[in-house]
Amino acid sequence: MIKNFKWLLLVSLTFVACNSDDEPFVDPNSTDGTPLTAGSADFSKYVALGNSLTAGYADNALFIAGQQGSYPSILASQFALVGGGEFKIPFMADNTGGLLLGGNPIAGTRLYFNGSAPASVPGVPTTEVTNVLSGPFNNMGVPGAKSFHLLSTSYGNPAGIGSYANPYFVRFASSTSASVIGDAVAQSPTFFSLWIGNNDVLAYATSGGTGVNQTGNLNPATYGANDITDPNVFASVYTGLVDQLTANGAKGVVANLPYVTTIPYFTTVPYNPVALNATTAAQLNAGYTAYNNGLLFAQSNGLLSAAEVARRTISFSASSTNPVVIVDSYLTNLSGFGIPSYRMATSEDLIVLPARTFIGTTVGGNPAQVNGVSVPLADSWVLSKDEIQEVRVATDAYNSAIESIAQTKGLAFVNANALQTQIATGGIAANNVNVTSAYVTGGGFSLDGVHPSPRGYALIANKFLEAINETYGSNFKGVNIGLYRILYPMDPANF
Repeated sequence: MIKNFKWLLLVSLTFVACNSDDEPFVDPNSTDGTPLTAGSADFSKYVALGNSLTAGYADNALFIAGQQGSYPSILASQFALVGGGEFKIPFMADNTGGLLLGGNPIAGTRLYFNGSAPASVPGVPTTEVTNVLSGPFNNMGVPGAKSFHLLSTSYGNPAGIGSYANPYFVRFASSTSASVIGDAVAQSPTFFSLWIGNNDVLAYATSGGTGVNQTGNLNPATYGANDITDPNVFASVYTGLVDQLTANGAKGVVANLPYVTTIPYFTTVPYNPVALNATTAAQLNAGYTAYNNGLLFAQSNGLLSAAEVARRTISFSASSTNPVVIVDSYLTNLSGFGIPSYRMATSEDLIVLPARTFIGTTVGGNPAQVNGVSVPLADSWVLSKDEIQEVRVATDAYNSAIESIAQTKGLAFVNANALQTQIATGGIAANNVNVTSAYVTGGGFSLDGVHPSPRGYALIANKFLEAINETYGSNFKGVNIGLYRILYPMDPANF
């Protein structure tokens, strides 16, 4: 017995020795298992600037759970592992979403998926804009902000809500004359993220190009809400923002802008969803005979080329894939001859997401007046080929400026344009899930078709961390995106 006990004790001591502190430490939070490091960056005071994407906006609203899952919030959780400090967020009052101004709703509740289609969460918002929060705040993402708005000292003035002020910034601005950049710089950040510029083209795109391309106009004070920002204005503003953020030696990460045409808001509704039998197709063609003959008249008088006549001619067939009819302001204006600017959509046009419930409806219940068929879709329902090109040219110019400034300042750079293109063309596989841009089911986007889902924000955060690792020598592994949900249910109790 005693002899056997001695042998057991020897084996036990040997086992302990093999599992002592001499074993190499493996850090599960680092890319290579070595101890996690911040590299040359200092994350003790992190401030995030941007728009709705930075704020954590999703499902057509800003709400607590979305803010908690924003990419800056995820970044801050990783930074905390290497000395990052508190990350304060200007939380909304609920998980319902929406805003009140003087007790009256000015922004609706968030969307949820009811099993067949998106629907608004029932209830009334409880977030009152005039209940100003006490800051400062680390997440300074402001839904709706364009690049030049971050410099505005009127953006947080409650008297300007409905015109030049932003209700989300009004809630957490340090004063009625504060600017977003001013409140950010006042915190003396040691590290920052900046993702801004999406709205400088997005509002134009989501409105179907109803705004104005302001290229050549250097005065943003004259711009409308749906206009495209002049690229020179953008470059100047962006330079000024980065100069202020880096003035005291802060390091940071910036991201360029995806093409808005790769998001579900523009890729979900097909250009050719009209199913017709032979009888209905013949009736519609008869209805458009006068229009088509007008085009031939214009051609015979040298007003239109044969190519434009072919482009504008409307002809339906017995098929399940007839294109919708649209109004196109880029066509030759023949209104003086009583000929409207109609044509059938092509695969080079993009139909906006809200049209999915509008195409095929009737005007005043008249079965002969069908939207998108006998009644052409107005410009606001379609981003035409020419408008797409305007958006792309502006986006390319902004991205050129962003990357150049990042290189000049030695900042980490995220190619969000390439990321979104990859998501839209096959997806990105990670952590046993594949993230695509398919509406509802793809995992990358929320129900508004513009903003990421929780999983999408987690993927974005990881891409930011990759860029930070590359530039500053840190070794963040990032988060498991498979642990982040795709959709929020109606009831917050089930989040």
